[in-house]
Amino acid sequence: MKRGNTARIGLALALAAGLLLAFANRQALSGDALSRWLAAAGAWAPVAFIVVYAAATVVFFPGAVLTLAAGALFGAVPGALYSLTGATLGALLAFVIARYLAADWVARRAGGRLKQLIEGVEAEGWRFVAFVRLVPLFPFNLVNYALGLTRIPLLAYAAASFVCMFPGALAYAWLGYAGRAALGGGEGAIRSALLALALLAFVAFLPRLIRRYRQVGIRWIDSGSLKGRLEQSDRPLLIDVRTAGDFIGPLGHIPGARNIPLEELPARLAELEPSKQQALTLVCRTHKRSQTAALQLQQAGFSDVSILRGGMEQWNREGLTVARETNS
Repeated sequence: MKRGNTARIGLALALAAGLLLAFANRQALSGDALSRWLAAAGAWAPVAFIVVYAAATVVFFPGAVLTLAAGALFGAVPGALYSLTGATLGALLAFVIARYLAADWVARRAGGRLKQLIEGVEAEGWRFVAFVRLVPLFPFNLVNYALGLTRIPLLAYAAASFVCMFPGALAYAWLGYAGRAALGGGEGAIRSALLALALLAFVAFLPRLIRRYRQVGIRWIDSGSLKGRLEQSDRPLLIDVRTAGDFIGPLGHIPGARNIPLEELPARLAELEPSKQQALTLVCRTHKRSQTAALQLQQAGFSDVSILRGGMEQWNREGLTVARETNS
């Protein structure tokens, strides 16, 4: 057996053992047990907590429980920072484990919708990471492993995770701090509780706020990914929304693209009706007109819409093939 395969099997077995161990000793991570354990750690308590949080993230232990405990044990802001550091380290470990264990296997076998999904995530890059951290549509621990299967850069993943997990970490840590203050009956207990509720309300409102600036169902795709998809049998339908003059102008257009200027799109939606279930990619000079067109298409019921990031300017900068004949 190859050394690389042996290492992968060993890592997979270690992860499985960690999951079983965490499940068998889940009571040891209760608030009281954690408080006693950290008290024994003395000055090293913050470091010990961060290590425990990172390990717990890898083995799918709910992070909210630990973040609440951190607020109660260390205070709101320190607890949030310790939790955020532990969560980020754990997310990085899970990301690296998934990339090392399974990314090559997935890359060899991915096809169809799975491949399109991975390419869409990769085209978004750190923006997608920021979105799933701010809008937790999927379980945090599972997302860490899932993103490891993509080619998102490790540094971008870490930075976006750290920054965009901060609001949630602060809200939960403050709630834990407020709960402990309430039990102690201090004068600031009510104020702390109200502030904690305000932070939780803000975090709960984030998904709606983010969705206002991000159209769900519309994806971005970079030039390299689009070129690869155009070489496959299930190539997307290309719609260039520039004017007819720009379509055959200096920047040219992508071979096979169909020219439907943005101003004419509402009146010509019926022409695209037979392609409603087909993947569709929008192109313009940069990508501003494409965003407007994508919104119109989404409202008309087109569900698989992507936008070429940087438009024809980026396509030309990368030296990719262009055409200049009329094709409307």
